[in-house]
Amino acid sequence: MITVNEYFDGAVKSLGYEHNGKSTVGVIDAGEYEFGTSTHEIMIVVEGQMEVLLAGETIWKTFSAGEKFEIAANSSFKVKIAGQVSYLCKYK
Repeated sequence: MITVNEYFDGAVKSLGYEHNGKSTVGVIDAGEYEFGTSTHEIMIVVEGQMEVLLAGETIWKTFSAGEKFEIAANSSFKVKIAGQVSYLCKYK
């Protein structure tokens, strides 16, 4: 089954599905957002670019199309988006 997710008044939208585990594919509109995690996540930037601040870190890192980063379970991360970004998120 495909699930539809919407956050931050529609500025972040994704479709959830299961194929070799749970994943979502989505789009983030320009802005700044903070996300919480309940499981380990691998975030892959498909198109665009995002600045990311992982929990416990003080330096923002930039990730572009084809790059990925990981977020620990029961954690959080912040993103700054200048233009729309598409992503694939795999839950472990």
